Amino acid sequence: MKLLKFGVALTAGVSALALNASAEDKFPSKTIEVITHAGAGGGTDVNSRMMMLRARRTLKADMIVVNKRGGGGARAMNHFATRPADGHTIMTFTIGHAITMAKGKTKLKVEDMAAIARGTNDPQILMVNCKLSKYKTPEELVAGMKANKLKVGTTQIGTIDHISAYIFAKKGGLMQPTIVPFKGGGELATQLVAGAVEVGVLNLSEAASPIEAGDICPLIIMGTNRMKPIPKAKTATELGIPVVLSTVRGFVTHSSVPAEKVALLEAGIAKAMKHKMYQSYLEASGLDATSPAGSKAWGEQIKAMIKEFGPAIKEMGLK
Repeated sequence: MKLLKFGVALTAGVSALALNASAEDKFPSKTIEVITHAGAGGGTDVNSRMMMLRARRTLKADMIVVNKRGGGGARAMNHFATRPADGHTIMTFTIGHAITMAKGKTKLKVEDMAAIARGTNDPQILMVNCKLSKYKTPEELVAGMKANKLKVGTTQIGTIDHISAYIFAKKGGLMQPTIVPFKGGGELATQLVAGAVEVGVLNLSEAASPIEAGDICPLIIMGTNRMKPIPKAKTATELGIPVVLSTVRGFVTHSSVPAEKVALLEAGIAKAMKHKMYQSYLEASGLDATSPAGSKAWGEQIKAMIKEFGPAIKEMGLK
């Protein structure tokens, strides 16, 4: 009788171990946290939630947003660094995070992150007032910046717009412009139309309405390709100035997460972003299907951004 009881107990124990092993093998096995540095309703918060709408289904797991505001993304990055590296924590990494990292304002390093996928890619674009500007073509604008210290509008000081203007002028052998900062892209676009600045560093999504109205003319794209909505604009690379800078948002996890788990996250999120709901969100933001990218391209872009920003930030006296 004792042997029978022992056999039953042993069988039950083996079954329990098998169930536990099965649960551990399943991934994701619990709620996935998506850390953002933006408050509810901010651009990064919205982008994260739009991705999650379908990713919950493709990954077959619940997902929640964890907002950690402050420090230009430093608080979000520092919180991310404390979370378990089991693949159940994702951070929405942005251009702002890259700038903060390049300034050394967070302990998190590039090598601490594993790229999953890029969600949005909104190239920096040099734009002029169609009616007031004497620069009508990309080539004329480059020549103008070479011969004159132009008044260039950006969103605040130390942002991607400000840094883009500096790097573009430096790599093009142009005169560093006089920077006129504004509170946001909307105000900058309005002031460019009003003639307060000669050039504006804007994203297509920020100036869509005045471009459509014929008030603002985009001339130079700091992206890898031309953009269908603005066929007359050329890339900086086409003009012999090797600058590729964008306002980007994408997703990362911890670098110590096993590669197979990162691959599952990438596949699930990539599938979610191909859905018509996410594609409609991109279109409404002035973007297209080229915005999302896989882990390889996204990882290389993260490294390139920080490598580009580090020296520029130091030279600009922002570090």
